[in-house]
Amino acid sequence: MAAEWVGCEDHGVVRIVRIERPDRLNALNEAVLQALGEALDGAVRDGVRALVVTGAGDRAFSAGADLDEWENISFADAYRRLELGQRVFQRLAAGPIPAVAAVNGYALGGGMELALACHVRLASRRAAFGLPEPRLGMIPGFGGTQRLPRVVGWGRAAEILLTGRRVPAEEALAIGLVTAVHEEDALLPEALALAQHIAEQSPVSLRMILTALYGGSDLPVERGLLVERLVGAAAASSADQREGVAAFRARRPPRFGPADGAATDPSGQAQPSGGKEGEG
Repeated sequence: MAAEWVGCEDHGVVRIVRIERPDRLNALNEAVLQALGEALDGAVRDGVRALVVTGAGDRAFSAGADLDEWENISFADAYRRLELGQRVFQRLAAGPIPAVAAVNGYALGGGMELALACHVRLASRRAAFGLPEPRLGMIPGFGGTQRLPRVVGWGRAAEILLTGRRVPAEEALAIGLVTAVHEEDALLPEALALAQHIAEQSPVSLRMILTALYGGSDLPVERGLLVERLVGAAAASSADQREGVAAFRARRPPRFGPADGAATDPSGQAQPSGGKEGEG
């Protein structure tokens, strides 16, 4: 299923995960959500160190949920589908692999929620964000009401959620929704370069940083500091820390081991078993 709906393309230890429904603006039907979940599981299994999440074509990152599946839906079916979307996006947000969203067009509804589930967001100049669900008698149900306030603040989030308006790329940059805006042809190379830079860091450090960010950010400061101490001690007592300090003292690049579950070749680079080597 994942091969049909979601393409995976490897660049060393970085994997591009691309929604492959350009004829429907990469709309998120149930099959796509299932395929995204499979792709995330495969990335963890293969020892991928960083992800770039994007959409096929040049019109949309993802225009959101496929409305064909929501027409005349029952409460039970709606609840089940929302649970699926939340579970998959939570797997991305709370998972061990840093994820960069390369937003190459419309990121609406569930598409914006997918971008919010990534840890860093880059946008092309033609990108536009929005949560239009109030116009459809719905609400953002894949995490939008929870993640957007944590990214842009409660007041801005409430205005975007309640009006359903579109947020252009430059405004998204100004309010902190994205960290950079690039020309369209530069977006994916920039996202790959950022992901590859992240992937050069210690896998243990990356995992512990994400744990502290996600596990401690909504706690009272004292409890958040406890989370930071626990994961900080785990990182400081790891083989990665010993290698990092030794490399610093020897003035050489560190040679960190593979992420959990990865195979290694003689050069020490992780070799994911899924996906295909992509073109630059």
